[in-house]
Amino acid sequence: METNQTDLLIIGAGPGGYVAAIYAAKQGLKVTLVEKQYLGGTCLNVGCIPTKALLRGAHFVKTAEEAIDYGVSMQIQSLDYSKMIDKKDSIAKGLVEGIAYLMEKNGVTTLMGSATFLSNHEVEVKQGDLIQIIKAKHIIIATGSKTKHLNIPGLNLPGVVDSTGLLENRVLPKRLAVIGGGIIGMEFAFLYGMLGVEVNVLEFLPRILPLVDKDVSTRLIRYAKQNHVTITNNAGVVAIQSIGNELQINYLQNNVTKSIVCDMVLEAVGRVPNVEGLGLENTSIAHSSKGIAVDEQMTSNVEGIYAIGDVTGNIQLAHVASHQAMVAIDHILGKPSKMEYHNVPSVIFTSPEIATIGPSEDDLAKAQVDYAVLKIPFSANGKALIQNQAAGFIKLLVTPDKQTLLGATVFGDDAEQLIATITVMKQNNLSPLDIKHTVFAHPTTQELIHESALSMLSYPIHFMN
Repeated sequence: METNQTDLLIIGAGPGGYVAAIYAAKQGLKVTLVEKQYLGGTCLNVGCIPTKALLRGAHFVKTAEEAIDYGVSMQIQSLDYSKMIDKKDSIAKGLVEGIAYLMEKNGVTTLMGSATFLSNHEVEVKQGDLIQIIKAKHIIIATGSKTKHLNIPGLNLPGVVDSTGLLENRVLPKRLAVIGGGIIGMEFAFLYGMLGVEVNVLEFLPRILPLVDKDVSTRLIRYAKQNHVTITNNAGVVAIQSIGNELQINYLQNNVTKSIVCDMVLEAVGRVPNVEGLGLENTSIAHSSKGIAVDEQMTSNVEGIYAIGDVTGNIQLAHVASHQAMVAIDHILGKPSKMEYHNVPSVIFTSPEIATIGPSEDDLAKAQVDYAVLKIPFSANGKALIQNQAAGFIKLLVTPDKQTLLGATVFGDDAEQLIATITVMKQNNLSPLDIKHTVFAHPTTQELIHESALSMLSYPIHFMN
């Protein structure tokens, strides 16, 4: 057993942990990073990156189907899903190797092992038979989240998987059932649907994607049907059964028992903070099953102990964890910084994409905030029409005088790009006049941002409001 001292100990090497390690090391801190499973965490290995890599492959199929509008007839001769999995794995592997390289070049000591608190500032790290005791004045907990599971019979049956298991699957089923119509469930539903799989989504709530505006989630249903995805709301799953080579899901809808049959089931009912096994009971750190309590500097109730990312129970987004990492390091270094969540963008990679920032209509209604709604149609943009995205739109929630942007949603391809510009606008309190006087390149979908500003000023050029 060894005992070592470090300036900063980070537990978890996901988008929060590894960013904290690099950011701290570049500013002169001696950093030790402990990771139990893999560098890059869930997002890079079995989350954001792998799913988007597979969605890229699915979009090739969709492109082939849409090419006929341009007089191009393309016949897909084969679809080797196993090769798509190989491509996904190679992308993740390359990024993991890149993080390992950055750890080494920045002088970060990386330990692949499990970490357990012995006291507030002492952590035991096990690497096989090697045990180290690491003492650190500053510790960042960045252990992420894990899959939430339903308490129903049949979850352990072969063919019933969570998102990690589905990403390892190399054979496309004919029928996939998705339990949960949240972000993870809907992204996988569209992925498999675009690849020709018959997908059934069972959502417990009255609508899918409850965190986005109702008109947006409702609009998505039309595109779901076009991509072999059927959505059933108000469906409370009660059991999964194995019947021969098939799986049957029994659910209650309006107190009526119903069922569907499929070949594979994805359980996607959310994720919960990963606090188990850390030995937090040996510390004074305030925590619960909902996560580790932190303030706006990401500090816990124990001086020198920080928590970032999903383990805090806040917004579960990789880019939030990365930003929280820098806030925590700035606080350690005595630099003024605090975490704010008002201007955090989010992108849902369905087809079309959905991107949001700021409060939804439901949020504003609950807060009793007066607002107005402006919709800027993609049909007013040449590039969007070229991309066959005439049905898309930008939706702005603004103050009644239309001078201040409260929130926004983009529905359509390029949403991931458009929301970035809107985020800069909102974060920096840019007025519609500021945007009006900005020149946007033509023809691009970014011109829709300019049109949005003109709409706030009540004189859009390319459509009638």
